[in-house]
Amino acid sequence: MYPNDGFRELKRHECLRLMAEVPVGRIVYTLRALPAVLPVNFSLDGDGAVLLRTSATSELVRAIDGAVVAFEADDVDAGRQSGWSVVVTGPAGVVTDPAEHERLVRTGPVSWAPAPQEVFVRIEPELVTGRELVGGRTLYGVDLPA
Repeated sequence: MYPNDGFRELKRHECLRLMAEVPVGRIVYTLRALPAVLPVNFSLDGDGAVLLRTSATSELVRAIDGAVVAFEADDVDAGRQSGWSVVVTGPAGVVTDPAEHERLVRTGPVSWAPAPQEVFVRIEPELVTGRELVGGRTLYGVDLPA
């Protein structure tokens, strides 16, 4: 049975499996003491870390390198009123190890907006949470009014 709100909490492995199925998420960080959200393409590393590839000189890199950030990905089917949302929270850092950088050039995300000097940013998954809307308009098998 599901909770009364129609949502099911997702386990860590479910969260990471779902995130691996979508190409775009949103990074949430602090910019000049205010919250900022930016859509970005990403991939997951084998340990569940979120990987971004971006310009070495971007404002994003300056704002998140060494900071704790949140990263959110989701998939929503408005017609079926169903979907899921996952948030990964942890420290972000530019990958500086040359061997790791070379590995990520081959296996990591490809930037949708290439830049002459690109870096990889790794977000360590210290906290992974997610919810799935399981009820939609037919919670517990009963059609709910619109």
